[in-house]
Amino acid sequence: NQLTFGERVESPSATQLPVLLAVSLLKDRNGVIDIDLPVSGSINDPKFSLGGVIFRVIVNLLVKAVTSPFALLSGMGGGGAVDSSVVEFLPGTATIAPSSLPTIEQAARILNDRPVLKLTVTGAADSLAEHDALQAAMLEDRLVARKRRDMAATAASAASAPARVEPGERAALIKDLYDRSDWPDKPRNALGLAKSLPVPDMESLLRAHIAVGDEGMRELALHRGIAVRDAMMAKGLPSDRLFLAAPRLHSGAPAASEAAGSWTPRVELSLSAD
Repeated sequence: NQLTFGERVESPSATQLPVLLAVSLLKDRNGVIDIDLPVSGSINDPKFSLGGVIFRVIVNLLVKAVTSPFALLSGMGGGGAVDSSVVEFLPGTATIAPSSLPTIEQAARILNDRPVLKLTVTGAADSLAEHDALQAAMLEDRLVARKRRDMAATAASAASAPARVEPGERAALIKDLYDRSDWPDKPRNALGLAKSLPVPDMESLLRAHIAVGDEGMRELALHRGIAVRDAMMAKGLPSDRLFLAAPRLHSGAPAASEAAGSWTPRVELSLSAD
């Protein structure tokens, strides 16, 4: 309770672990550190030392507090340790995956219970793994924008238009966008006029002609970070405890990325203390 430290004492046997950061992570809003530290060993072992065992357990605790703080702190709250350091997103979008909504809740609870902590949010995107998904998402945005313009033209309120395209109106919107598109390689008939194509083929061509570069991916990663920051603020965290880091592009080789299966669209969370 209310553990504090004096001035640092230089010693060759002193730990090099960031003890002050670890203690800040472990203290709750009342300055209390309350953790179960199971200790095991055989007192029949001539080399058994209770002090040594406890010291090793505490060192391991400090290491975990710094390297996997979310997993440690979520375990302290009951229900088992869960790593809340990654918020997953739907591919190609800045929409938080439903499976990660509990992660937002968990991280917000940890931060609300420890006012000294601050959160850095780093949005990430993969320019290879998410290329097609981002093209598809951008096409959806264009279809919605086309729908809203049509509603405005018919004196309906564009602002009240749903932010999605219904299945029954999709084909007409795709054809409209396709007819308005003018590419040098657009399929044409013998007279030089644009060919009439099936809707799936028009949709495929529309997607293929949407340019997706690194800048677009960085913007996607940035919007992901903003989405998590806003979600945290909606949970009651003040903006001065939330930091938005520069977006990060993940660019592993396609074969390695597919083989590992480790990449998911994400925002990475990290904790720090004053």
